[in-house]
Amino acid sequence: MSRQRRMDVIEQAEFVTIGELVRLTGARYSTLKFYTEEGLLDFEQSEPNLTRRYRRTESLQRIALLRELRHNGKSIPEIKALVQKETSALPY
Repeated sequence: MSRQRRMDVIEQAEFVTIGELVRLTGARYSTLKFYTEEGLLDFEQSEPNLTRRYRRTESLQRIALLRELRHNGKSIPEIKALVQKETSALPY
């Protein structure tokens, strides 16, 4: 098992692991894994057997959005529709 990175290193890193996202957000591991599996939280993975890497800034913003939507009573299907609509409206 690898050593955990210090929080100051994690807070400056471009990419973080799901465990580091847990530490940064206080969210449950199972919640972030669910969001990942549902396509609500993007990650990069160069090979199937390697650790998933999440872009720290974008992931923190997405988790904050997901929390806000859930707090406002939105269901997962409603959130998926909103996120998909938001993503399709991007100019690239």
